[in-house]
Amino acid sequence: MLGIYAMAFSDQTDMGGTAEEFLTTHWSLIDGIKKQQDTRQSLIGLLLKRYWKPVYCYLRRTGCGNEQAKDLTQGFFHEVVLSRRLIERADPSKGRFRTFLLHALKQYVIDMGRRESVQANIPADKTVPLEIAHLPLLPQTVSKWSPEACFHYAWKSAILDQTLTVVEEECLRAGQETHWQVFRDHFLNPTLEGRQPLPLKEIRRCYGLASEKTASNMVVTVKRRFKRVLRKHLRSTVRCDAEADEELRDILDT
Repeated sequence: MLGIYAMAFSDQTDMGGTAEEFLTTHWSLIDGIKKQQDTRQSLIGLLLKRYWKPVYCYLRRTGCGNEQAKDLTQGFFHEVVLSRRLIERADPSKGRFRTFLLHALKQYVIDMGRRESVQANIPADKTVPLEIAHLPLLPQTVSKWSPEACFHYAWKSAILDQTLTVVEEECLRAGQETHWQVFRDHFLNPTLEGRQPLPLKEIRRCYGLASEKTASNMVVTVKRRFKRVLRKHLRSTVRCDAEADEELRDILDT
């Protein structure tokens, strides 16, 4: 279920921001960028925060070195997303925003012809503020995939990272800290680490639960919350419920 989440990072990175930011509708956010000129820069910053890592991973897989990929990432967002007003041209009736973004990225790479330095051509006061200090590292198996597959992998991994952050916050607010810990120990960590989960008998004893069934029910409760939060976020990025369900199946089956 969470196989795609096993993406390694050189350091822990804030990929989702607050839960409120995370649940902001992407297309509503884009509409806000189009209409609200007074808050345009902050809205753009939030959108870029969500998409720079897939862009960076795509560029690395095309053969760019670390510094070149960082420069091209900055260049793409400055020259295409901002200067050419790419966001204003995004149309939800024509499909997913990330597909639109990927198409523009491919064209940008072709247009640039892999020139050595992009950063030098961006005015210092126009550099897009991205948290590029902590760079994503693709697992060995994924690093052999196509650039397009790496782009989508990084996007899905970010969504799962954000979803789990929101789910943990919800559990804590609901007074279900033990629910989260049981889910983490019995399901999440073993899945991420590729090992067998702790038996429910040990989980029950560790947390002083009444029975193994109680522990099992806690895991089920958090799984349901995870699926609900994930679907809510996916629904915000597509045009209809059917597309959200398709995205959900794709991620959970990966």
